[in-house]
Amino acid sequence: MTLNTGLTTLHEDDIAKHQAVGQSLVTKLVILERDEPSAGTPLAGTGRRFVSTVSTGGQRRTREVELARTIQRGADPLLSPAQHAVLYRVRRGVQVALAVSDVFARQTNLEQLQARNAGTPLAGEDASHFKALLSASAYVAAFTLAAYLGATLQGEGEPVDDAAEPDFLFDTPQDALKSMVAALDRSIAGAPDDLALTARSRAFSRVAIEGLLARKARFTGLQNFENVHIRLDQDDFTLNGFDVAPGQKRKPLVMTFKKPEEIIGNHIAKHQALKLAKMLMAYDFDRQMNPFVELGGFLFTFIGDGMPGTGKTILIQMLAGMLHDYCGVAGYPFHYENFGVDQISSYQGKSGQNCKEFVNNVMNPRAIALGTIDDVDQVAAKRSDDRASAGQHEVTAVLMESFAGASTVVRGNCTFGMFSNHPENVDDALRQRAGARWLVDGPQTEADYIDIFALLVGKNHEIPLGQHQLYAGQEIKRAVSQSYAAHARPQEEGLAAVWERYEKEKGKIASLADVGAYLHMIKEAEPRFTGRAIRNITDAIKMRAMDVELPDDWFKDAGSFMHKSYDEKKGMIEELRGPITIEMVLQEINRYADSEFRYTDKSDDAAIAEIIRRERQREKAIREIETMKREGRWQG
Repeated sequence: MTLNTGLTTLHEDDIAKHQAVGQSLVTKLVILERDEPSAGTPLAGTGRRFVSTVSTGGQRRTREVELARTIQRGADPLLSPAQHAVLYRVRRGVQVALAVSDVFARQTNLEQLQARNAGTPLAGEDASHFKALLSASAYVAAFTLAAYLGATLQGEGEPVDDAAEPDFLFDTPQDALKSMVAALDRSIAGAPDDLALTARSRAFSRVAIEGLLARKARFTGLQNFENVHIRLDQDDFTLNGFDVAPGQKRKPLVMTFKKPEEIIGNHIAKHQALKLAKMLMAYDFDRQMNPFVELGGFLFTFIGDGMPGTGKTILIQMLAGMLHDYCGVAGYPFHYENFGVDQISSYQGKSGQNCKEFVNNVMNPRAIALGTIDDVDQVAAKRSDDRASAGQHEVTAVLMESFAGASTVVRGNCTFGMFSNHPENVDDALRQRAGARWLVDGPQTEADYIDIFALLVGKNHEIPLGQHQLYAGQEIKRAVSQSYAAHARPQEEGLAAVWERYEKEKGKIASLADVGAYLHMIKEAEPRFTGRAIRNITDAIKMRAMDVELPDDWFKDAGSFMHKSYDEKKGMIEELRGPITIEMVLQEINRYADSEFRYTDKSDDAAIAEIIRRERQREKAIREIETMKREGRWQG
């Protein structure tokens, strides 16, 4: 068990020395607890209770807690595996919590104050400081136990919601753990079966963590612990300050999932989303790596842009829905999270912290994850934008560092999608960190509009379809090949001019030298076309070479592909990939460069429109001033 902050190591010996205390707490303890105000004497023959009118809310009474006996229930002297797991994890959790509170004492000067207090009782400011740090170490112990139980007790589904919050005691770490064990005993008492026992224990963990986080501001001296990273491999338990791993504090994913056939148009974006879902499912949890990262073509970040109403939200719903279904088949945890404007805070540094937490949650290597940043132009500001808030600038910095920073590790278990109606307002450096560009332009052709109307109007009518083959144009392979073929030549006016100049001067592009010369010409016309743009293009080309349609049969059950070893998955994928062709190269260069020229044109158009608007205002103001002068109303 290691502590990255200060490179402190916590040995198994440090945990084992607290075994006697742990055993005593789960065997029998006596605690002073508040009276339950809702309790009362049952009235014979009724379902009601007599509740005294005299308040007893401040009264406390002693209670004996025998957790082992509560867990055991029934006449069987032996524990079932589930009962043993709960009892063992509570005892082990108490030991780990006490060991972590010892580390906290060493990190702060609590240990020195304890030693001085043992000789002569502290007084004055030292006594206050000692009491505050002791309470903080009690808080750390309670949080560690709650987090440990949540991480190590395996249960199906979301825990039940009727767990009561503990009557927390924060005098000493042992008092805190006593109050936690007593509250757990109350939560699991009367559990009808093993499933309920585990579910109630997990619910207690979640409720305790929520209660503790709500009280965190009361304690001083917790700042050091925020940056602590503790890993206990033997129990597969990680403690990152007061962060809680995804899935332990989050409800099950609730959103409207869409099927691919419910999306009309957006063929390339839909095709890449379908491939991306299957790519993510190739992730190997043992190796914590994805074969697509090693072979090339994995999509870590992408940006989708288009006008409002063209289908960006529905694409997110489709991708999340497919991943959710695939993870259900494989039995893998799936995490979806969106970072939005509601997480921009007025407190300095808080927006950056929120964004970093979002990134860490999505990149957690123990889950398949999708992170989206909707309306990224509103969430992350251009660094040159003086009108943007400090929080928006913090988010820009965090996303840039997270997506392509020195410490970024791409494992292939997650992907980040940025979506915007105005990508020209996204910082250039952040936009170039998006490995792929999805033009979300919605339905385009006459057939698309017939298809989308027929889909949305439903079936409650007898109106004839007419001369049209419904959804024939949405057949994905044909639609995608047509969409890719359209990029054989540039589509944006600025890039088309570069293409024509190249062909006039040097002829047809046929070799790597020709490709490099064409890229250099684009760079001369568009200075934003940097080395990172070339990297993104080559990644897209590799993805096209890996444009393998992983068979649907591989994902119908876990054994066909998803649960195979890393090397087997890699071999299966390698057999499907094809060679890189010059046509593929040119299509991807034009697709990417078109998007850069499109963003530049949009940005220029917006600036031109603003200049024209100001000139019109100036001319109108001059006319009004002349009228006021003629009428004698102008006081110059």
